Amino acid sequence: MVSQKITIKNPTGLHLRPAGVLCTVAMEFKSHITFQHKNITANAKSVLSVLGACVKYGDELEFFCEGEDEQEAMAAIIAAIEDGLGDK
Repeated sequence: MVSQKITIKNPTGLHLRPAGVLCTVAMEFKSHITFQHKNITANAKSVLSVLGACVKYGDELEFFCEGEDEQEAMAAIIAAIEDGLGDK
């Protein structure tokens, strides 16, 4: 299992569009991908779970990837977040 913390830079947080992009990236991998925000653990492959975490601009998330492609999954998730998850 690998984990990494990252700060959300989207001005509007993880609303529907960026949450959908995050889930689309996560679903490309076989690994189990979750993140923790405050006391909530969310499944990164579920839009409802991501939206339910109520992530706002500036919030720090810790992502966890566990599985055969965990390194690649983590790299793709971090790159997608740093690229703005479709919000520019």
